[in-house]
Amino acid sequence: MELSVVVSTLNDRERLVSCLDALAERTPAETERIVVNGPSSDGTTGVVRDRDDIDVLVEISERSPNVSRNAGLELATGEVVAFLDGEYAIDYSWYGAIDESMADGTDVVTGPVTGRPVDNGQSPHRVAGRTVTHFHGDNVAFDRSVLEALDGFDEYLAEAGERDCAHRVAGLDFEVSWNAAMAARCEIGTDGGEPSETRGPPELRSDGGHADPDWGAAYRSLSYRLAKNYGLRPSVLARTAGSALREGAAGVSRLAAGEATPTGWLSDGTDVVKNVTRGLWDGVRARYRDRSRRRNPNGLSQRHDRAVQVYDWR
Repeated sequence: MELSVVVSTLNDRERLVSCLDALAERTPAETERIVVNGPSSDGTTGVVRDRDDIDVLVEISERSPNVSRNAGLELATGEVVAFLDGEYAIDYSWYGAIDESMADGTDVVTGPVTGRPVDNGQSPHRVAGRTVTHFHGDNVAFDRSVLEALDGFDEYLAEAGERDCAHRVAGLDFEVSWNAAMAARCEIGTDGGEPSETRGPPELRSDGGHADPDWGAAYRSLSYRLAKNYGLRPSVLARTAGSALREGAAGVSRLAAGEATPTGWLSDGTDVVKNVTRGLWDGVRARYRDRSRRRNPNGLSQRHDRAVQVYDWR
């Protein structure tokens, strides 16, 4: 298996070192390792340039996970491309799990990551008649042909791009498999101590919670990807509205418990309504801009100016 690993990092030098050390120790020497950095201000560039086990360092100026992934994908040459966040160190079984899964004909394989919600590749969801299997964008590997069919990730999305990708993977009839041995964990906490178990992706959780207080961004992402992938069908509108109403009710409970203020609750609600409207509009526009099954008008092929600087030592 010819594997390329794209590691995305942003101002997380200590944990990146742990991540790269694990990759060097636990993957074959011929593995292609690409670091996409930026825009960091903590000396990450110097740390990576001083190593002799990195093939490519890409410096970008946009704080977007999807831009970072596409920037790495654009330079990757492997027949299998894995995406890993720089805060995670892979287990010894990680490479073998990918190799085994790809040998069995898997299109996309994902595994557990420490400190993330349980909503992973083990639990498919039915959306508008389509079975969608979500995966962690910070620990996932694709057969290259899948990424080419998808045209990479949708760069409109500032967050939850892996969820949009999962919908498009299902729309193209590719399958996502779960392999518990493909594990990655955070070995160093943000304060140098134990890793936090409360950190999660900036996305609405399946249990109704939220890992990030930016409600507007989360609902804009949700409404955009549903409208783009399925159109303005009643089930899409009901799914979006139902989620917003559940969160609103939860907000009322927090108000009653004294954990929130009426002004904050009203501000959040206004932000959600505004961003849902914008997300639905932009999603419909994107759906008509790319009427193919890949549904990606903001993908890899649409631009080639992501990198500010590329250090290629291959």
